[in-house]
Amino acid sequence: MRALTKSLFWTGALVSTIAIAIAIAIAGGPAGTSEETSALIVQGRDVASVAAAVREVGAEVTHELGIIKAVAARVTPEQAELLARHEAVTELYANDRVAVASEGSDPATAYPGQIGARALHEEGITGWGVTVAVLDTGFDKRVGDKDRLLAHYDAIADLELSANTVSDLHGHGSHVGSIIFNDDTADSDTSGAYNGVAPEAEMVAVKAFSADGSGSYADVIRGLDWVVNNSAQYGIRVLNLSFSAEPRSHYWEDPLAQAVMATWQAGLVVVASAGNTGPDAMTIGVPGNVPYVLTVGAMSDSATPEDATDDFLASFSAAGPTFEGFVKPELVAPGGHISAMMERHALLAVEHPEYHNGGRYFTMSGTSQSAAMVSGAAALLLQADPSLSPDDVKCRLMASANPAVTPEGAVAYSVFQQGAGKVDAYGAVNGTISGCGNLGLDIDADVAGNEHFGGRAHQAADGSFFIDGPDGYSWDGLYSFSSGYVWPDGYVWPDGYVWPDGYVWPDGLVVPMSVSTWVSQE
Repeated sequence: MRALTKSLFWTGALVSTIAIAIAIAIAGGPAGTSEETSALIVQGRDVASVAAAVREVGAEVTHELGIIKAVAARVTPEQAELLARHEAVTELYANDRVAVASEGSDPATAYPGQIGARALHEEGITGWGVTVAVLDTGFDKRVGDKDRLLAHYDAIADLELSANTVSDLHGHGSHVGSIIFNDDTADSDTSGAYNGVAPEAEMVAVKAFSADGSGSYADVIRGLDWVVNNSAQYGIRVLNLSFSAEPRSHYWEDPLAQAVMATWQAGLVVVASAGNTGPDAMTIGVPGNVPYVLTVGAMSDSATPEDATDDFLASFSAAGPTFEGFVKPELVAPGGHISAMMERHALLAVEHPEYHNGGRYFTMSGTSQSAAMVSGAAALLLQADPSLSPDDVKCRLMASANPAVTPEGAVAYSVFQQGAGKVDAYGAVNGTISGCGNLGLDIDADVAGNEHFGGRAHQAADGSFFIDGPDGYSWDGLYSFSSGYVWPDGYVWPDGYVWPDGYVWPDGLVVPMSVSTWVSQE
């Protein structure tokens, strides 16, 4: 993955002192062809129920392991898949080999410290009392505390599911949800630091993407409709949308964007990934191109979480402006080689076993992961101040962000690449600014179709982008950020406005979308 530059640091960053430690990882899993069997340890609530589950799928119990509430069994790959989805089963382990290191069974994640969340956890700000909905590939009960799962809805089947149902066969939704909700602590971490950003937030899971990670506008919009209709019942305040589709029209003409605007209008903070189509300009996807929402790009820590001096903007992170002239993304957050929960039997883990630690953690990069960081930060902010409107949550997160600068103090990236900068949850919670989000926009008029809006970005004759203001900003990043910077306000879209280069929309308005999954290591 190409770094744009490494000679910079993120101002105001709280750097975690916890290194990522892979340790006693249970490696491997079911192996062989469909006719071969493997030796597995199957764990659950008690020996009797797990043994019954093994026999139910037609497998043979070879040992009863009461001390760990498990049985050993010989199973085929097909039987292992059935067991992985069985309500009585909590874990599947290979019993033929184990990789041993010096510390605990799962890694300690660094990113809560990198965005200021760990300092808030120590003060009792953990997302408690705030519900975050994740619309993605589904939910796996083994990824988080299912007692905090208030609702589980399958938008593809139009069916409400139980908390015990494993609906995520792909893995992306579990990974994204883990970044937000994971309340585990690594065995090696004596301080009890959490592995998630909002580890006590309550969860709502909406499945709108199938096992292969693909989805349709109709399924996603039905999921958004369900979220809005049930937001009061479950107290949903934040919605995470870690996916992206190519824009095919103005934002107000796109049905998915319309549904997202209606979700913001209903009082939910919507956090969307910028997309993994960077680094070129005008690559922000739908729904990240909706002007109201918080759109998030990705930065990387160069695999040195303790050292902020080599952090850089991820080359895959999509950049603005949008085709309507809005500055996007608003924020960036860690999105390179992010370790979070995913079962070994999920499609992504099966296709990319080299990124699985053999226990419960998978390493993945993308703006999907970055968006989850900001959704967690929004939950922390709303616990601290439940009275904040979505516009004020956006305002405070932007105003407290820290732009990347060079060692000489110059801005390292354009506002169209990094927005206001790297999210700082601690700074946002301790901030007081309000009234600076979505200035000049009118969500009611936009949703009603009475008025639509454009941003202040323009393209110069030489192809560079700048913001129409007293000083202007160029794609080269020649802008001196000041504390509390917010975008110039929007304005009513003028009829017949076009970019200087005569941009023409691709044919069609609606296309199927797929979840953004960038599986790689820096």
